[in-house]
Amino acid sequence: MTREEIPTRPVDRKIEATCLTRLNIAFSIRIRPFQLKIPRMKVSQFFLSTLKESPAEAELISHQLMLRAGLIRKLASGLYSWMPLGLRVLQKVEAIVREEMNRAGALELLMPAVQPAELWEESGRWVKYGPELLRFKDRHQRDFCFGPTHEEIITDIARREIKSYRQLPVNFYQIQTKFRDEVRPRFGIMRAREFLMKDSYSFHASQESLQKTYDVMYETYTKIFTRVGLQFRAVRADNGAIGGSSSHEFHVLADSGEDQIAYCPDSDFASNVELINAGNVAEGDASPDGKGTLKICRGIEVGHIFQLGTNYSEKLKAMYLDEQGQEKPMIMGCYGIGVSRIVAAAIEQQHDAKGICFPQSIAPFRVSIVPIGFHKSEWVRNTAQKLHDDLHQLGIEVLLDDRDERPGAMFADHELIGTPHRITIGERGLAKDEIEYQTRHEGNAIPIPLANSISFIQEQLR
Repeated sequence: MTREEIPTRPVDRKIEATCLTRLNIAFSIRIRPFQLKIPRMKVSQFFLSTLKESPAEAELISHQLMLRAGLIRKLASGLYSWMPLGLRVLQKVEAIVREEMNRAGALELLMPAVQPAELWEESGRWVKYGPELLRFKDRHQRDFCFGPTHEEIITDIARREIKSYRQLPVNFYQIQTKFRDEVRPRFGIMRAREFLMKDSYSFHASQESLQKTYDVMYETYTKIFTRVGLQFRAVRADNGAIGGSSSHEFHVLADSGEDQIAYCPDSDFASNVELINAGNVAEGDASPDGKGTLKICRGIEVGHIFQLGTNYSEKLKAMYLDEQGQEKPMIMGCYGIGVSRIVAAAIEQQHDAKGICFPQSIAPFRVSIVPIGFHKSEWVRNTAQKLHDDLHQLGIEVLLDDRDERPGAMFADHELIGTPHRITIGERGLAKDEIEYQTRHEGNAIPIPLANSISFIQEQLR
């Protein structure tokens, strides 16, 4: 029997259609993009844990307020748990950092937190780094450390993966937990032993290429700190244990800052006081650039960028072949941001007697709804729930306070946690078809028509 003579069964069109439908459904499920939905949020569903008094060990205002607002809880010296409210803030900072780093063309990866001693011995930092490096042995008695930074690890990746000038330049970054065994952990997460950091590392075939990426990172950091709502200044800085040549620190201006900054209001000059060779400098002294006189302020370091050069690539033999086939060490840059420290710095800079005044971009919730008599008045309850749902549908992060608490206690909590916008709903206002609106930075509430409340709130959020 030839192939052409083999009998065939007629196609069952009904079965065929069913199979195709199932295939299409399965395919559509597989390729449907994941969408992160903002959950509806009531205080009764959220772990809001505030304190009336500050713990005795809290010195800085940011430490006091983060504990009182329930953002963090202490586990041990320099070790803190991020509670749900605080984690929302931390994740918002992290998202802004990630968006701007991606926009700048950096590539995200994730390196191990635990690092073998051999790499640190190659770079010479196993001994040089000092007691801040947490060293330990595994069960096979091999030496490891918990990474305070990742120059050695990223250089090891580069020497294994990058062979030619055609693969350069490249800029890798990660957002990861670090550990530095501070001799005296203090000030809450401002100087904690464990912290969240964004560290990035670039590799280049020329100094000109490094300078270009360095300038891009300078502008990227400027965008990040502007977006999180901070008043900051970039200053010339010391390279410290990282090594390298040129570097700049980004400081949030705050009276509680540990660093002294000298700057000239009439020019772009700004420097860490330690770098100015004029005998720990006084306000009113001539600026080193000759363009005016100096002012002194205090700052909290939240970012640092370095031009590392070939310091690590030469020691770890991270080489590439240039256009002439010659082997040369890669030129490196390093760029760090204290993601968790930004949260504390923002609070140091923006607070009042009532609590935190978060910038809108990193506030845990953008709007709080405080109903007066939520459990007693169906009118109030239904109005509050509808407003909450309408704002939620617009993608606005809103927290509805459905507790059976006194109005004063509810107001105090929302002022403490720093929600930028607050809506108060009560029967007295509803009788006039009104609700009350108040910003965290302004003391007086204003009545707004209930019918126009959504458009009014949207306008304020802009």
